[in-house]
Amino acid sequence: MTRGNTESMIESFLDQLWMERGLSENTLSAYRSDLVSAHRWFAAAGRVLNDATAGDLQEYLASLFARSLGARSSARKLSAMRRFFRYLVHSGYREDDPSSMIQSPKVGRRLPHSLSERDVVALLNAPDTETAIGLRDRAMFEVMYGCGLRVSELVSLSTLNINAAQAFLRVWGKGGKERIVPMGDHAVAWLTRYLDTARPALLGAAAEEVVFLSVRGRGMTRHNVWHLIKKYAVSAGLTSDISPHTLRHAFATHLVNHDADLRAVQMLLGHSDLSTTQIYTQVARARLLEIHREHHPRG
Repeated sequence: MTRGNTESMIESFLDQLWMERGLSENTLSAYRSDLVSAHRWFAAAGRVLNDATAGDLQEYLASLFARSLGARSSARKLSAMRRFFRYLVHSGYREDDPSSMIQSPKVGRRLPHSLSERDVVALLNAPDTETAIGLRDRAMFEVMYGCGLRVSELVSLSTLNINAAQAFLRVWGKGGKERIVPMGDHAVAWLTRYLDTARPALLGAAAEEVVFLSVRGRGMTRHNVWHLIKKYAVSAGLTSDISPHTLRHAFATHLVNHDADLRAVQMLLGHSDLSTTQIYTQVARARLLEIHREHHPRG
């Protein structure tokens, strides 16, 4: 096969993933990056990725380790190639799947970084709610933490999908999966205040259905929210590396800490697999151990 054929196969594979699974642009971009990187390595070695044998793949993975690439990154790249070769087999371009013979590198499960309840309160209190922008930011943070939303779900939230009277939101998560998320009293109060006062001021003459608006009256971007979280974390005196996803982790961790049912947390987060949610039980255990070591005389 030629270089062009490999690249066109990668694009065809990504198109099929998008059509069949509705994966996000970020996920598709990661697959593209991993496969193009593998394709270039094979081309530099005078080989073709599409024609790779199990031995070729082992050699490629060994080259990744030689460049000190971690097990987690190597496992992700192998996962991309597994899907690619399955696509080639199902599409009739190959009869065998060389990746089926390769074992994934063992990856230790990384605990997500979370915030204490006190730190969350400090972050929520950081915006100046006497201004339209500050009120918007406070409402955003309250909704992110109170509902456990992904930042992509937050910035795409429409006014048509809010029911403040019954205290719930309708959001679309990964793969376009819809879920209903309840809002607590604090989230409802701040969101309502923002919608009644600050949003009309930001909207101006524009006609946007997106809930959270920039100073130009357009929808916020994930990058905007990321920068705001960083800014307010500094002003709140939080030195940890905080991102929008940290509030989602805090939402789940605090629910588990207060004995919430794990399957309920799974539904609230929109996880398709309970094993993804179970990581928060480890976070809770880790926090208990930390408290024991810090405060017990024999810790």
